[in-house]
Amino acid sequence: MSKVAPTVESTGSILEVEDLRVTYSGRSSLLSGLFGRQAAGARAVDGVSLDIRRGEIMALAGESGCGKTTLARTMMGLQKPIGGRVLFDGEAIRDMRSYRRRVQMIFQDPTGALNPRQTIYESVAEGLRIHKVHGSEEERVAKALSQAGLRPPERFFLLYPHEVSGGQRQRVVIAGALVLEPDVIIADEPVSMLDASVRGEILRLLLKLRDELGLTILIVTHDLGLAWTVADRVTVMYLGRIVEDGPAEEVLTSPQHPYTKALLAVVEESRGAVSRIERPVLSGEPPDPTRIPQGCRFHPRCPVVASGGAERAGILARCTGEDPSLIDVGGNHVTACWLSDR
Repeated sequence: MSKVAPTVESTGSILEVEDLRVTYSGRSSLLSGLFGRQAAGARAVDGVSLDIRRGEIMALAGESGCGKTTLARTMMGLQKPIGGRVLFDGEAIRDMRSYRRRVQMIFQDPTGALNPRQTIYESVAEGLRIHKVHGSEEERVAKALSQAGLRPPERFFLLYPHEVSGGQRQRVVIAGALVLEPDVIIADEPVSMLDASVRGEILRLLLKLRDELGLTILIVTHDLGLAWTVADRVTVMYLGRIVEDGPAEEVLTSPQHPYTKALLAVVEESRGAVSRIERPVLSGEPPDPTRIPQGCRFHPRCPVVASGGAERAGILARCTGEDPSLIDVGGNHVTACWLSDR
């Protein structure tokens, strides 16, 4: 798919995260506690700060286990952080019920997100009833279904989830979010469970909703090809930390972090751009989040370190001993790599 140029100019931050930290206590940490030793929790989100600007589509990308879904769930208030905070419109969230009406989440599996015993009408209307929204319920449900591309909407009112296709089920889930007229939609892998033939349709729908309704959209994805198609901005996570962030065009055509380059190497749309730089091969699995490596957390898998490039550049000691912070490389583009600090 070709890159779609954004048509809405973002103005100011609507959703911000400051030094957010989320730790999970696994079996090993519980046993450590029983035997009097200090528990080592899994640092799923480890000091993340970011801001999402009004009217933009941001792609939050990374491998499975990098912490991106935990970050999204914490931003929704579904996961409690041990540190840091989430701000909406510049203010701390005090009324979670009101916040969740303005910030809606679309989950990965549309089939699992819908109650098989509820009609499509009931599924979409559920949010209105939970939040006690006044006005014509039927009109609001019909409008949301229509905005999600299910027309004529009345034809879907009495159908059950199993009576429509997977793509239509995802549209129903999107309608369930739209019915509350939110400002922000957080979409967790919104097309990963869909057939390739309908993925493009759902992505075009999200673009249309941003353009027509002024929605701000955060898309959580492992696929940088999706980011290439729809995102205005790309944030890459690795092992609980942001390692690169910037305008999509900059990050995807001129990636600065070896991890981003490795992720892009398998994206068909980017191969021409990445080949002009390098196409590293990423090997191995992400480290155990209870045992984060010293120094740059990516260095055990880093192709630059493995090839001897870091030693030749005189940065090997920093890669293995110092944890890099985000470094400004120009044009609102930042990366956490010692190569960029020379």
